[in-house]
Amino acid sequence: MEYTLLDKINFPSDLRSIKKNDLKKVSDELRQKTIETVSKTGGHLGAGLGVVELTIALHYVFNTPRDKLIWDVGHQAYPHKIITGRKKKIETLRKKNGLYGFVKRKESEYDPFGTAHSSTAVSAGLGIKIAKDINKDNANVVCVVGDGALSAGLAYEGLNNAGALKKRLIVILNDNKMSIDKPVGAMSTYLTRLLSSKSYSSLRNLIKKFSTVLPNNISKTLYRTEEFSKGLLSGGTLFEELGFYYLGPIDGHNVNELVSVLENIRDNKFNKPIFLHCITKKGKGYEPAEKSNDKFHGVNKFNIETGQTIDQSNKKSYSKVFGETLSKAAETDEKIIAITAAMMSGTGLDIFNLKHPNKFFDVGIAEQHAVTMAAGLATEGFKPFVAIYSTFLQRAYDQVVHDVALQKLPVRFAIDRAGLVGSDGPTHAGSYDITYLSTLPNFIIMAPSNQNELIRMINTSVLIDDRPSAFRYPRGAGEIDNMDSNYDILEIGKGTIIKEGNDVAILNLGTRMQSCEEAIKLLNSHNIYPTLADARFAKPIDKNLLDRLLDNHKFLITIEEGSSGGFGSSVLNYIHNERRKSTLTKVNNIYFPDRFIDHQSSEDQYKEIGMDADSIANKITKFYQDNVIDFETYNKNIKN
Repeated sequence: MEYTLLDKINFPSDLRSIKKNDLKKVSDELRQKTIETVSKTGGHLGAGLGVVELTIALHYVFNTPRDKLIWDVGHQAYPHKIITGRKKKIETLRKKNGLYGFVKRKESEYDPFGTAHSSTAVSAGLGIKIAKDINKDNANVVCVVGDGALSAGLAYEGLNNAGALKKRLIVILNDNKMSIDKPVGAMSTYLTRLLSSKSYSSLRNLIKKFSTVLPNNISKTLYRTEEFSKGLLSGGTLFEELGFYYLGPIDGHNVNELVSVLENIRDNKFNKPIFLHCITKKGKGYEPAEKSNDKFHGVNKFNIETGQTIDQSNKKSYSKVFGETLSKAAETDEKIIAITAAMMSGTGLDIFNLKHPNKFFDVGIAEQHAVTMAAGLATEGFKPFVAIYSTFLQRAYDQVVHDVALQKLPVRFAIDRAGLVGSDGPTHAGSYDITYLSTLPNFIIMAPSNQNELIRMINTSVLIDDRPSAFRYPRGAGEIDNMDSNYDILEIGKGTIIKEGNDVAILNLGTRMQSCEEAIKLLNSHNIYPTLADARFAKPIDKNLLDRLLDNHKFLITIEEGSSGGFGSSVLNYIHNERRKSTLTKVNNIYFPDRFIDHQSSEDQYKEIGMDADSIANKITKFYQDNVIDFETYNKNIKN
């Protein structure tokens, strides 16, 4: 496609030189550029397509980067990146050393606050606005929040405080799902333009001033009548009660109307925060996205003409294995309940929902609520499974501690996206769950080495009725093509020996098992034959297995897909504080380094941090080189 106008726009200052009548064409070109880009890079498409016109209007009206624009979550920020100096780099999106898939402060001066988890924009924006006021800086602060983000308590905490402080914060609701009122039509548009105008604002202020000289009962009635009338017509009573000046709903795809309303907001000296309600359509302008159930939320590379994913793996994902297994278990156990926080398909629970809709609950972006609701279910004898991405479970840690662990309630946590997540980068990595759950009394923590092990752990957790349990598994597909039929229940806290060897033992927790097996093949070619064990449990650890490995090996390596303070630390704690017998075995823990791992392919991420097969083999080879005087002689002796 030829981008006759977009090619002239490198920064918002260029956009502002465009005639208003041409903004519709700019929108069309920006939408097509976004589709073209994501078809090559993969990423979050639907949300960005839904805010193309809003993006253009915001940068056209407001003086960014002096005026601050904060995108909640950042899924929708690709069009924003294209017109804020990053157009030439946009096809590096989510690639190593390329543009970040969300919003990152160090990437651009047009990104004043990093966002990748939802519902943070209002609170961050309020903090920035307070700082501006203290510094006597009258720059505008605009927060764009999705309707999904408003299901999180943090969003309402921010809105409530902003209303109480009466700061002139501008909050824009990107509503691509809610149905407060019919948004489209002449009357709706007219009302929004009227309500944002200086004339209406002046009239409203006049009513308020006039009411102050009237008897109290009449004054209150007059004021409430004005407020209620506006709320009744526009649907904004809730936000008015929170202390905001509510405007909308407005068609979020009519760029000229958006510009008019935003100009009124910019130029009108409201003495309180403003809430603009925009109705948009996720996936707008791209038919495959509009027809998709998830509106192309997160996609791999795809064919633009058909919308079909390119080079999609036929192997079954861990999320799908979880959904299928739990659904099957629920056929014979009526007490099983599945809960997720706005990630039904992402966690594989769309499979469960199809068969057991009465036992499935999607609570929206409300992880804290999900955990405590599950705790309540557990008190009544039900078996709740809470499926949440590892990075999002962090948001509910207080509830995990106070409402679940402290009361020893048998809530089951299905922790998806554990470990590194490739192109989604550090904000979405599941780096810390082993560590933050291992610190809690009463918890059982499992990590499968493959899909079959995951099935065993799910079925095991169904039977754990006296304490909370968790099993963690990675993003993407496992390596096993065919599931076996041996789904025996696991003995709690018991690992297993996969391959017997000598001198060196590898104790793996999780899905680095394949890398360990490949490393052993490399080592075997040098006549080095390590023992390989599957820990299975991060808590409780298998002390008998540890004793066996320590008593029969000179070198022990633990491997886990998590941060320091996790499984490896538990092993060391046992050796130094609990084990009665001393050991000369050298112990080395392999875990994530003490830094955030930047976005790139997951394979490259694990290679970078030394968790690929070559790195594991090199570490073991170095042990022999450091501890055997004549390495070649050692090899010959092994052969003989």
